[in-house]
Amino acid sequence: MTVHAPARRWAIAVLLLFVVILAACVAQTVTAPGAATTDAAAPTPTTVPVDDPTPASTSLSGGAALPSDETYKGLPVGFTEEGLLYRGAPDAPIVMVEYSDFQCPFCSRYFVQTEPSIDESFVRTGQVRVVFHDLPLVSLHPQAPGAHTASLCVAEQGSAARYWDMHAELFRSVEEWAGNPDPLPIFARLAEQVGAEMTAYQACMDAGELTPLVDARVNEGMDRGVTGTPTFQFIRAEDEAAFLLVGAQPYEQFETMVTTLLAGGTPAVAQEAAPQPEEQGIPFWATAEGLAPDPDRPGYTVAGDEVRGSEDAPLTIIEYTDFQCPYCKRHMDETQPTLDEQYVDTGKVRWVFKHFPLNIHPQAPAAGVAAECASEQGQFWEMHHKLFAAPGDWSINDPNPIFAGYAEELGLDATAYRACLEDPAMAARVQSDLDDGAPYVQGTPTFIILRGQEGSIVPGALPVDSFVQILDEELAAAQGQ
Repeated sequence: MTVHAPARRWAIAVLLLFVVILAACVAQTVTAPGAATTDAAAPTPTTVPVDDPTPASTSLSGGAALPSDETYKGLPVGFTEEGLLYRGAPDAPIVMVEYSDFQCPFCSRYFVQTEPSIDESFVRTGQVRVVFHDLPLVSLHPQAPGAHTASLCVAEQGSAARYWDMHAELFRSVEEWAGNPDPLPIFARLAEQVGAEMTAYQACMDAGELTPLVDARVNEGMDRGVTGTPTFQFIRAEDEAAFLLVGAQPYEQFETMVTTLLAGGTPAVAQEAAPQPEEQGIPFWATAEGLAPDPDRPGYTVAGDEVRGSEDAPLTIIEYTDFQCPYCKRHMDETQPTLDEQYVDTGKVRWVFKHFPLNIHPQAPAAGVAAECASEQGQFWEMHHKLFAAPGDWSINDPNPIFAGYAEELGLDATAYRACLEDPAMAARVQSDLDDGAPYVQGTPTFIILRGQEGSIVPGALPVDSFVQILDEELAAAQGQ
């Protein structure tokens, strides 16, 4: 479902075709018919009632909380009957099972931005007990299973408090170990920092006996319909009513969920979109004037954005992307070739590029500058493809020598290109795109589809069939106008 814009206001709404795309690391996309639309600045989560997804051998909450005298930051902590770690009162009326991945950036966002408020408002007051369920998505985060195993090897020594210390350190240090081909020494250092007995820890890691446990927990989560991280399963102890909240949502969404369940209510599965401010006008880069070809700069719009495809195409797609984002690369590798062949090359879609480097990708702004500098010599798209081809090669402290090597491979003027990389004006272009997208974009990739004065947002790296379906529907609507 899309939300169309009146002629005087641009009320773009998020197209939530999939439950977990916007604010979660996704292992498999899940269709959510009838999902609510919301304004881009405050994404509405999808809450899904859980009928009976429990495998016969396990409970949703990981079993009863075993008594414990341990505390972590003043909160009761311990183990459940099934060996999961909890924090909060064992008899709390609400259990929140957190399905998470230590390498997932959205899980890190939740850990930093939202978890502290939940702990203070609901865990410390005895209203919520949090149970952590390991769900490392190895296809997206190859080092995550090792991190989860390391945390469980710490927990294996019997201290829940020490586990939660390790848990926190893994999230805090993720940028250090996520890109390291051998993160085990880092995990060992963290285990030692939190006071683990290192001989036992190393024996646990070497034996690999907890790796099947991590795998089993992933399978349990998938069996329960959890396909992205973070996902939160809220269970009301009184009647065992259970609901999923998907993604690193703002604190207010958690507050609404908890207070509704405490009051005996049923959380809404869908919520109406918040209205856009009346004074918000169409941004210049999305107007007909801004999207017009720049007569002095072929391949650019008047607004200054790189563009390809027919000026007369019935649809315009504005892509906000991040060269270091794995989902953006997945879109480039798996979906974009078909979109180019069927829509851009046939004159049905005009494609506009805009930078949106996320702060969790430290080399992304520099990669944006590298692309802009190639554009100065007429080879933006060629550099664009090189950057997406092997982001691991340039995800290093100083990527500019790698970028300069790409420029030489493309036959660019190497001296001019190296000078351009140091030009603040290029960084300003990238920042300008980021500022342009901030009111509308929550993550990357994000695609804004414009049909005349009507617009919709498609967040995430959708499968090619899903994107094709959306474009065919938009083209059909355009023909009917």
